[in-house]
Amino acid sequence: MAKKGDKAAVDEAEREGEAPAAKAGGRGKTLVLAAVVALLAGAAAGGYLYMQKKSAEAEAAKAATRQVAFIELKEMTVNLAQVPNQERQRYLRMKASLEVAEAKTVADIQPLLPRVEDAFQVYVRELRPSDIDGSAGIYRLKEELLRRVNIAVHPARVDAVLFKEIVVQ
Repeated sequence: MAKKGDKAAVDEAEREGEAPAAKAGGRGKTLVLAAVVALLAGAAAGGYLYMQKKSAEAEAAKAATRQVAFIELKEMTVNLAQVPNQERQRYLRMKASLEVAEAKTVADIQPLLPRVEDAFQVYVRELRPSDIDGSAGIYRLKEELLRRVNIAVHPARVDAVLFKEIVVQ
């Protein structure tokens, strides 16, 4: 029986001695694995940023070679929608240009300018002065006019509506 007790004590000591060694080896492997993962993530992020920079440079070069053209619209003075309890009529005076990607598109859009001006007039007549207050209101006006002009000149495409002058009286 003494042998069994000694053997149990030895087995217990071996288990206690092996456990810390196994844990230390596991921690070392975990640290190495974490370092490898961090290194790979850093390399992937660097590669991604490098490719984005190359893509942005290529896009800038492409934009520099693009020939942008502008179409001038007539100055428009349009009465805005009447607000209840408003004594006098309010007006919007604007002068705008249309930006197109290519000069050859101007020839396609030029005959359709009366349709564009009509779309502008019809939309602006429904606006209230509060609809175009501040920069957010002007931005919404610009985006809605761009949408309407692209419908009017389809299949040609206008890239932007640019305001040269806009006054609410």
